[in-house]
Amino acid sequence: MVAMMSDMEASSLRFAAAARALGEVARAAGLVVPGFRSPPRLAGVDRTMRRQVDSLGVAAITVSVRIKGRPWVSVLADMIDGVIVANSLEGPTAGVARTVMWGAVEADAMRGTHIEDGPRIDQRRRVRQGSAHVGHRAPQPPGAPTAQVA
Repeated sequence: MVAMMSDMEASSLRFAAAARALGEVARAAGLVVPGFRSPPRLAGVDRTMRRQVDSLGVAAITVSVRIKGRPWVSVLADMIDGVIVANSLEGPTAGVARTVMWGAVEADAMRGTHIEDGPRIDQRRRVRQGSAHVGHRAPQPPGAPTAQVA
């Protein structure tokens, strides 16, 4: 039951993956892509919108969504509605955009591209099937470039 609940709750990794997917869809449709962050600065709310205009008159919009302790579908709905509001979409246009964005996050989930569900599981399987030297790097020649994996 605990594993099932954690799959339904939001996480920062899922939030980042959804923000990327929604950004791609919005950009492809010629819409303004808001910035996404969590949590909102205003305590006790699930979503806030902040519009700022820089010195050149360019508007920047930030959608802040609370993810902790909320169902994942609620977080997604707030993110999608944030894109709708950021672009001042109404009526049938908002409905079509909402449908396309829901389709994008569903397709993302079906492909297994959520960071939590995808590559990390495969890496664990590879580690178990790998050599006895798991977790140890092979010696590198002096002066060889080093790569750090996050």
